[in-house]
Amino acid sequence: MLKQLVKKQMAEIFRSYLYDAKKNKKRSKGAFILYFALFALLMVGVLGGMFAFVALMLCEDMAAANMGWLYFTLMGLMAIFMGAFGSVFNTYSSLYLAKDNDLLLSLPIPLRVIVASRLVTVYLMGLMYSAMVILPAVIVYWIQVAHSAAVIAGGLLLMVLISLIVLLLSCLLGWVVAKISLKLKHKGITTVLVSLVAIGLYYFIYFKAQTVIADLVANAAVYGAKIKGAAYPLYVFGRVAEGDWLAMLLVTAVTVLLTALTWLLLSRSFLRLATSGGSAAKARYQEKKVRVRSLSAALLGKEYRRFVSSPNYMLNCGFGILILIAAGVMMLFKGGELSMLLTSVFNGSEGIVLALTVSMACLLASMNDMAAPSISLEGKNLWVLRSLPVPVWEALKAKLKLQLLLTGIPMVFLLCCALPMMGFSPLLALLAAVCCLLNVLLMALFGLFMGLKMPNLNWTSEITPIKQSGSVMFSLLGGWVYAILPGAAALLLGPQLAPALVPSLFALLTAALCVLLYVWLKKRGTRAFAAL
Repeated sequence: MLKQLVKKQMAEIFRSYLYDAKKNKKRSKGAFILYFALFALLMVGVLGGMFAFVALMLCEDMAAANMGWLYFTLMGLMAIFMGAFGSVFNTYSSLYLAKDNDLLLSLPIPLRVIVASRLVTVYLMGLMYSAMVILPAVIVYWIQVAHSAAVIAGGLLLMVLISLIVLLLSCLLGWVVAKISLKLKHKGITTVLVSLVAIGLYYFIYFKAQTVIADLVANAAVYGAKIKGAAYPLYVFGRVAEGDWLAMLLVTAVTVLLTALTWLLLSRSFLRLATSGGSAAKARYQEKKVRVRSLSAALLGKEYRRFVSSPNYMLNCGFGILILIAAGVMMLFKGGELSMLLTSVFNGSEGIVLALTVSMACLLASMNDMAAPSISLEGKNLWVLRSLPVPVWEALKAKLKLQLLLTGIPMVFLLCCALPMMGFSPLLALLAAVCCLLNVLLMALFGLFMGLKMPNLNWTSEITPIKQSGSVMFSLLGGWVYAILPGAAALLLGPQLAPALVPSLFALLTAALCVLLYVWLKKRGTRAFAAL
């Protein structure tokens, strides 16, 4: 029974590799092999290769300084972090808040078997992620430093111990995530914030990694002495892979004891955890006045709620909001330096600097594409909107307004921060602002145009229209290409051109395209939407 439950759990985790939801059938053997080959390439080739490179940078120098234990401590902590981070959300969904807990508990299956199957699944996922870090580190040490029987036994034991530590942390962190998720009201926005923090942390670590590694190698003895004194258990932990039999015994005993304690606690409290549904406030009737809104405001509110309720929608189609705001803040502090740099590079040509400024602002704004997938996101619920006594053009305008507001306001902020710092005259600054705001309008109109031309209403996951649709692809690529036009034109024409020439031509072209798209959307676009 345990084997069958574990098999069921793993099939749920890798469901997209085994089952084609769009065609509602099992994938062919060839497709199954291809998907898992790509997954193995990503995990072993990319992730494992990246940490193998880190191990090669650290191992030989640290071993030469008699700090092999510090090398294994650092790589082991990385493996624990990667394993816990990679499996914590799987723990949250498969152990504590699994959708089939009630079904399994209603069957004649011993509770300990259900708990064991959940823990084995969490263990295997944690082992997969942590092994991509610690296995290359151990192999590199065996090749470069030593490969005696004790060292080989210690390295293998360290991998097992790390996987058990990852299991313990995953259970603890998964419990915390499950408790928090039961009390969240705005899960979409919270998911976006957590994702943004994770992205920021990743890039911070990525850009700082080279400096940190160089500092560790140069000062390994200093850091090693501090760890021995203030964090002796980490020293013992690192000694395991060096073949220290006493360290192996101590760390194994502590890890096994904590694992047994976790099993005991889960086996006694799993029933309460699995059947908890979170606290729900009692509904009380309270009479209050409802503010009547106009049709336009109601439709815009609908689009806005759709946007903020979907983390995928916000992260993939609204990332430009944060980029524009961040660029504005940066220009407040570094705008003067950037202006001096560009002026010196282009021999004081104000026309080129102005055109490049417009191109960069438009390029950042083109990262927003809420309008492009908005038609497809209606999906099978399109009939709800169509059944309402709402003019088609009003529904399309609401989709336009969402992108205009969420892109236009950050763009205004960027322009207010950047243009004064760049030192342009009031007339040129006003011309640049007109170009950028017209571009925002054009990208919203073009995104909605592509959404009507390439709709996809038959999807099973919202990520399909958001990331994998032709409308989004052409909207993004078209926005990027169009944004670089003023900068490219200014560079081709040379430094002798009049400063206002390229921005004026760009503004006229953009305004003409906006008029054409607006007329098309209002006439043929409404008919195309009504025919969906």
